[in-house]
Amino acid sequence: MALFTKKPEDDSAVQYQTTSTSAGSSAVPAVKIPTNLIQPRISEKSGHLVKLNKYVFKITNGTNKVEVKKAVESAYKVHVTQVNIVNNQGKSRTFGRTSGRTQAFKKAIVTLRPGDKIEGLTDVV
Repeated sequence: MALFTKKPEDDSAVQYQTTSTSAGSSAVPAVKIPTNLIQPRISEKSGHLVKLNKYVFKITNGTNKVEVKKAVESAYKVHVTQVNIVNNQGKSRTFGRTSGRTQAFKKAIVTLRPGDKIEGLTDVV
């Protein structure tokens, strides 16, 4: 049956989004961002981790450590030595009579080889 057939595995498991800062400008090249990495987490804590050569990224829920390592190495051209993943659960919040939860997310703390750094994220904090 076609419903239960296994899809052939592809070596290029990382999918990419192409983004550019301006639509008509040819001076700015388009940057390929892996879809596993949603965005870098910019906070005071992640700014202090940069001194230890660690960077924090928000990632999709189904992503594992190997996929994060490949995505960061391909996107930023650095060598990753360690990846730690943290699941942040949503907090309970009350808005007047309405109660709800904030959105849960998954983040990865990526340690780079000594001497490597990601230029765009070091100057923020």
